[in-house]
Amino acid sequence: MNKGLAGALIAALSAASGCGSNVLRSDEVNPAPCPNIVVLADAARVVEFDGEERVEDVAYSGEIINAEVGCRYSGDRPIQAAVELEMAFGKGPKGEVGEKYFTYFVAVVRKDLEVIAKQDFIAPVDFSERRTIVVKKEDIDEITIPRRGENISGVNFEIIVGFDLTAEQAIFNRSGKSLKFPNIQ
Repeated sequence: MNKGLAGALIAALSAASGCGSNVLRSDEVNPAPCPNIVVLADAARVVEFDGEERVEDVAYSGEIINAEVGCRYSGDRPIQAAVELEMAFGKGPKGEVGEKYFTYFVAVVRKDLEVIAKQDFIAPVDFSERRTIVVKKEDIDEITIPRRGENISGVNFEIIVGFDLTAEQAIFNRSGKSLKFPNIQ
């Protein structure tokens, strides 16, 4: 699923390097590396419960398992970046068959963590009786990171990704609790 970010300030989401988007193909050489991409540890997974915080009451779960970024820039032009996320989703014992939507975000920050732009995206996942685990890739192909001049490189920015969580989900993630799913195949 391709998504575009428009506007001069809607920009900067980074990951590891190597995404193969068409935006990034050029004969020009970057003067410096791409921005780093970071999966925010507290938002790398989401678990929705229908009841108590135990395996029997899990409705849905999601995890960002890989994040990559690629970019292209030269001269004083803005950085053109693309992000590819690989995510795994699960339907637990309390989940329902059908389409479920997971919200995740991509934010561009300066190295000092000043947020330049943040945008939410929705990953639709179709669960069936037999398909309780889904792995999918999400591509954000057009991220424009404005620069003040040709001496400002990609290393001055970071792209941060994660799931949009409720306060309870963030507390659960920060608690260090882990659920073990014994019958996953």
